[in-house]
Amino acid sequence: MKISPSLLAADFLNLGKEIEKINASEADFLHLDVMDGVFVPNISFGFPVLQGVARKCSKPLDVHMMTVEPEKWIGHVRDLGAAIMNVHQEACLHLYSTVQHIHEAGMMAGVTLNPATPVETLIDIIRELDLVLIMSVEPGFGGQPFIRHTLDKVRKLKSLRDASGSKAMIEVDGGVNARTGEELAAAGADILVAGSYVFGNEDMGDAIRSLKNL
Repeated sequence: MKISPSLLAADFLNLGKEIEKINASEADFLHLDVMDGVFVPNISFGFPVLQGVARKCSKPLDVHMMTVEPEKWIGHVRDLGAAIMNVHQEACLHLYSTVQHIHEAGMMAGVTLNPATPVETLIDIIRELDLVLIMSVEPGFGGQPFIRHTLDKVRKLKSLRDASGSKAMIEVDGGVNARTGEELAAAGADILVAGSYVFGNEDMGDAIRSLKNL
């Protein structure tokens, strides 16, 4: 299992030290939630902060754009040196074009689905994707309880991916802990995004390790 700790749950007054802990851990990515207060009812951090994070972090960056018109930010995300750019299906009027532009910028292209968005909306594009991110909580705030129907959704997505011949990894974000992580692994998830479970643990490395071993 690959693990992408969510910086949204970090101690922002000690961000440098938090990133050092991630660098020393077995995490595979660092998950960065960019919120604009429009697409989601919250604002997180902007690109000046992200540039500092990128300089400090040795892990590949997994950038999740919770914004309207995310295609406007492709160049900015590329300039961070990000490995993955995730955009919401619900925010992209021309999703195929946006995915192409992310690839042209040299990044893996991910598409995110909100809890009420069915996986079938990706039938015509899943072969173009490197990753699909399933939200298992409503986007915008950390610490929410896990939405149980996500498990069925992951199973459906895995079936769709396998039937289409797509190589897209399945990532899940929201309410991930040791118990839900085990269930998601059994359902077919490839990457787990964990915020509170990682950054709220006294031993961050141990929390990440426990998820990686699922």
